[in-house]
Amino acid sequence: MLKSTLRLATTAVLLLASIGASAQPATTKPLEIAGVYQEQVGPAARCASKFGGTIAGHGQSALLGRVAFIATDCITPQPPLFNFSEGRFVVVTASGDQIFATYSGQFVPTGVGANYVFSGATFQITGGNGQYAKASGGGALNGTQDMATGMGTLKLTGQIRHAEGKEFTERQLNRFN
Repeated sequence: MLKSTLRLATTAVLLLASIGASAQPATTKPLEIAGVYQEQVGPAARCASKFGGTIAGHGQSALLGRVAFIATDCITPQPPLFNFSEGRFVVVTASGDQIFATYSGQFVPTGVGANYVFSGATFQITGGNGQYAKASGGGALNGTQDMATGMGTLKLTGQIRHAEGKEFTERQLNRFN
């Protein structure tokens, strides 16, 4: 009986905390992430071009601290350019919170070896988890890539809007039941 009462009380406290957390006003802050990545390209059934890339990397952000990221996109060669679209990006913070985004743009040759730069690339934040569960925002995506090695640099510059408090997820609440 005491155990059931304790569970009920704990759940009630967490629910009240989650209501308070989700009621926190959303703030908009500048977002900048600079990092390095490695891209592997190859067949991609989900893409109209049947060709895509998988990206893994890490970087630093004044707002988020150290981050890691993974991404996938569809690549359409249009020599000498490469269009990338349907990009899906996940940024993971050191605390484990995640930010989800989409992105698109072009790779344009620099005229030096197999080096390309991003052109007209943008990202749009579509959500996340933890304190970024209802995040939104977006901005410019700049970077470089050596097409021969897949190594590159990137810089996201824009804004992120999210609630200041942590939100409790249903999974977190279920830990107490």
